[in-house]
Amino acid sequence: VYHLDAVASLLQPFGEEAQIVGYLHDVLEDTHVTFDELCTQFGQSIADSVVAVTDESGENRRQRKAKTNAKLALSTNTVAILVTTADRLANLLESQLDSDNGKLKMYRREHADFRNAVYRQGLCESLWKRIDDIIAPT
Repeated sequence: VYHLDAVASLLQPFGEEAQIVGYLHDVLEDTHVTFDELCTQFGQSIADSVVAVTDESGENRRQRKAKTNAKLALSTNTVAILVTTADRLANLLESQLDSDNGKLKMYRREHADFRNAVYRQGLCESLWKRIDDIIAPT
């Protein structure tokens, strides 16, 4: 719940729909909830955004992230892009608390591919500024 609250908090300036998707962004990956159940409970728009941020399948993280980044690079779903960005920032903020910085190192290795897929000029520059400050501190 802590992670979901962190993501939703980062999305507060971007509106209620982004916050709802922020709370639901892992539900298809981590539970038995189906797309149809999401549609019934939250509507098509929310369900479509959750699908857009859901990791694709793959044998390992590298494959999953490559497929997911390819999907996000083509996405025109603004809410999904906002949520994906806020999710990454929340993960980075949490990883800074990790004493061995293993996750932070992983996110730094993945950053160029992630940024190429997700960054949209003018869309959530404040979140990207914070991401960049963590990834490449001055």
